[in-house]
Amino acid sequence: MHTLKLTTEIEQSQLGMRLDQALSVLFPDYSRSRIKDWIVNNKVTVNNVIINKPKERVLGGEKITINAEIEEETYHQPEDINLDIVYEDDDILVINKPRNLVVHPGAGNPNGTVLNALLHYYPDIARVPRAGIVHRLDKDTTGLMVVAKTITAQTHLVESLQLREITREYEAVVMGIITAGGTVDQPITRHPTKRTHMAVFPTGKPAVTHYRVMEKYRLHTRLRLRLETGRTHQIRVHMAHIAHPLIGDPLYGGRPRPPKGASESFIQILRDFDRQALHATMLRLYHPITGELMQWNAPIPEDMQNLIQALQEDTQQHKDELDW
Repeated sequence: MHTLKLTTEIEQSQLGMRLDQALSVLFPDYSRSRIKDWIVNNKVTVNNVIINKPKERVLGGEKITINAEIEEETYHQPEDINLDIVYEDDDILVINKPRNLVVHPGAGNPNGTVLNALLHYYPDIARVPRAGIVHRLDKDTTGLMVVAKTITAQTHLVESLQLREITREYEAVVMGIITAGGTVDQPITRHPTKRTHMAVFPTGKPAVTHYRVMEKYRLHTRLRLRLETGRTHQIRVHMAHIAHPLIGDPLYGGRPRPPKGASESFIQILRDFDRQALHATMLRLYHPITGELMQWNAPIPEDMQNLIQALQEDTQQHKDELDW
């Protein structure tokens, strides 16, 4: 931990604002949630009086002092791991993550992660908490991620995520036939007994996933999905919850279910697809510094292309049997 002391004065134009809101404007390098924690934990004085209520209204002219502590980042080793960089400027990086790559070190994955690769590619990112990572993809989910290169950019990106201003769209192939698009609005939390799993549960955090049908096959469906929230395993859990788990999902998918009369080669393709069929294909956001609206698209990776082609061919071979 290292200590931090910040001082400022509430501006007259901030009359009537909440304390946490006013301070988040005055200290843009720190997230509003962090500032709120400082207030609640008696780290903020207003005119030399400790105020621990984030909703306290300010009048303008108050002298503010923050005496806080910030966790020092655990040292992680830079590693020369190739990154597929889709876009880069002074403030952000956008990468197209491959399968079999963990985003952040953790139990069982102390190194060999996106974070280690970022530290090697851009050493200055070590000054940014979590090496600028603001959202994650599961180890075997492919596709687009944005990374902040500065604390200011990270703060703004985190706030944009919280305000649902960042659009993330995915493509997935799920089991079963879905006839129309819809929305899954179900809270998600850690599974009560399986600690590596998440689950829909009433006391979980709000989670909303929108989906629409791109293509129907004999016993599977290709979907385009949009996240409103970013819970761990959200798409995988929500699709399993409505009885349409992702093909290949090792946690929520179950055994492959080939359609009746499928060829041995097609059945083998389904069996051999050994990751969740999920790809983050589109990312749209307002640049955290310039405010410019930006969008990136990442093509479907080869393994999912091969899977989709096999599903299309099987459907075409049995088109006379279809009842949709």
